[in-house]
Amino acid sequence: MVQDAVDAITDATQGERLGISAMTAWELGVLVSKNRLMSSRPPLRWFEEFAAITEAEVQGVTPAILVASSFLPGSVHNDPMDRILIATARENDMTIVTRDRAILAYGAAGHVRTMAC
Repeated sequence: MVQDAVDAITDATQGERLGISAMTAWELGVLVSKNRLMSSRPPLRWFEEFAAITEAEVQGVTPAILVASSFLPGSVHNDPMDRILIATARENDMTIVTRDRAILAYGAAGHVRTMAC
């Protein structure tokens, strides 16, 4: 699974569109601040370097995405950040690469494209 995700990201950097939500920077910061993710770099630097190296488009949070996150179809858990990530992917016709079981289940239900890593 991890290799599939790495391959998909690599393929996306070679001609296809690769996007990363600005909210991912926030999530990185939270994980590092709570010592749930170890990093030799500050989270913002890691995020910016990843975006630059992969030429990823940073997807901003718009009012449309925030409202859409409140009206997602089907059954999805209530984590507001995950709802924003899902709405971002849906609004921009993108695939979420994640380990989050709830997001993967939501994708399996057909509400957003997901790839397990």
